[in-house]
Amino acid sequence: MPGMSAAQDRPTYGPQLEGFQYPFTTERFSFSSQGQTLDMAFMDIAAENPNGRTVVLLHGKNFCGATWEGTVARLTSAGYRVIVPDQVGFCMSSKPAAYQFSFHQLAENTKALLEQRGIERATILGHSMGGMLATRFALMYPERTEQLVLVNPIGLEDWKAKGVPYQSIDAAYETEKKTSFDSIKQYQQTFYYSGQWKPDYDRWVEMSAGMYRGEGGERVAWSQALTSDMLFTQPVVHEFGSLKVPTLLMIGLTDKTAPGGNRAPKEIAATLGDYTQLGKQAAQAIPGAALVEFEDLGHAPQIQDPDRFHAALLDGLKRL
Repeated sequence: MPGMSAAQDRPTYGPQLEGFQYPFTTERFSFSSQGQTLDMAFMDIAAENPNGRTVVLLHGKNFCGATWEGTVARLTSAGYRVIVPDQVGFCMSSKPAAYQFSFHQLAENTKALLEQRGIERATILGHSMGGMLATRFALMYPERTEQLVLVNPIGLEDWKAKGVPYQSIDAAYETEKKTSFDSIKQYQQTFYYSGQWKPDYDRWVEMSAGMYRGEGGERVAWSQALTSDMLFTQPVVHEFGSLKVPTLLMIGLTDKTAPGGNRAPKEIAATLGDYTQLGKQAAQAIPGAALVEFEDLGHAPQIQDPDRFHAALLDGLKRL
């Protein structure tokens, strides 16, 4: 059958993305955390004509450092040094079976990496889940945060407070074990890209799905289940007013992402993920925040329309 043949042709990767080639040289930062030795994979890309500034790119839950490929190229050509970590529990980094995942912990890990690289201050740019992490980093370490940039961050609303029921880690694990190329693509096409799809997106879906297909697939699924808990139980939206750093919000208005919406009652689910309002509300809550909206783009504007997104980003970095 054609569908079966296509499925068999999909790539398979190890639990730390063994077999997948990142676009720039990947290094590893080893450190001790919660009684175990872990490592964070990261890319440290030098600027072509350095302007003395550094940008740290934080990936989303369904993304990896590699998906920042186009953004890295644009930033380095504009003079920025760029650091791109894979957080513990994701992509090329360690996936401990037992770890207290929190945005505080991941922010501390990221700070340790930056210290090891000799970086005292940087622009912290987070996409999707990375936006929640970037916000937590800026709240914890304002003296190290030159600017905060949030690209379609999740966490602009408190799903639990709005009535989304909690999902246990065991239940999340059972769902994660069913993940496939088709399920990832269907989800992203529906919620990220407003029903549209470009062949270029397949590469990033194959990257994620390949980890689930490999021999370490259950380990990957377990790690994804563990990390899903902090999205739901550790909101940052209530602390936006405490941010003390220049902040830029970049929001694709067709985004429909709302973690937990699939298990919420229909009347509640219908109110979630309204980025036409969420970005504006966040901009009002964050002191002095600037807001850039892309009327026809969704959850990943940096992938969907790279030229327009990066022009706006570079402009925003100069103005903040």
